[in-house]
Amino acid sequence: MTDRTTRWRVIAALLFSLTLALTPSLADARAGGSFGGSTSGMGSRGSRSFENNGAAPLARTMQTPSTGVGTGYAGGSFFSRHPFLTGIFGGFIGSMLFGGGLFGHMFGGLFSLLIIGVLIFFLFRLLSGGFARAGGGFAPRSVGAAAAPAQQYRGRDITVGDADLNAFQSLHAAIQEAWGRSDLAQMRQLMTPEMLSYFSEELTRNASQGVENKVSNVNLIKAELTESWEEGDLQYATAHMRWTALDYTVRIGAAPSSPGAIVAGDTRVPTEAEEVWTFVQRRGGHWLLSAIQQV
Repeated sequence: MTDRTTRWRVIAALLFSLTLALTPSLADARAGGSFGGSTSGMGSRGSRSFENNGAAPLARTMQTPSTGVGTGYAGGSFFSRHPFLTGIFGGFIGSMLFGGGLFGHMFGGLFSLLIIGVLIFFLFRLLSGGFARAGGGFAPRSVGAAAAPAQQYRGRDITVGDADLNAFQSLHAAIQEAWGRSDLAQMRQLMTPEMLSYFSEELTRNASQGVENKVSNVNLIKAELTESWEEGDLQYATAHMRWTALDYTVRIGAAPSSPGAIVAGDTRVPTEAEEVWTFVQRRGGHWLLSAIQQV
């Protein structure tokens, strides 16, 4: 394959990435699904955010993959070490991009221009031959880079008690109730700011479409702890949750019994949902929802 062909294939890939970056995301509506029917994971699980735990990967997260060393709290990335700051940053970005109004649209446009600018820079570098080359190809990795990668830091396994599991069950019920009432003020006390930004975005998207998702009569069938660990003064715990609930989407302002009011779901027949929830707390603090993954 010639260098020219390789270069243009890279350019095509960048252009394709640009298209994806600027394409508006579509709401994934599914009867019986929780929180708007999302079929992918969202949130952060500290240093284990990108591990395969048998559930859907975290497609929406403010964290980045880390290559930290295997011991010590400093081994994780900045985001994995500061999930609460990560969440605040995520909430700030979410409010800019999805909060609506002139402020949101202005910064959403600036963010899109930033993406365009970065991709144009790489395109210019490719076309001008700015990348370092050796022997007609891209510069090879150094000898040191070929060494075996350092072990990924993933925290230290711990054991949580029955009181913690009860707290997870209570959080699950409270979040479901707050979501059914579109009560962001209540959600703010139950989850990390990052998760709050995602929930706020979903509520905004529903409102823009003239609908709201109602969840009631929640019956928790299973709550099984799958893993728990600590990273510095942060403690994480993941639980497999399965429950039934009345889960339906109705047009805003319409009585559920009126013709055409129900967009998805059923007001009388419960549906079953199964997800993996991760919680986080600072030692001595209260547990908060940190991530949700579909099963």
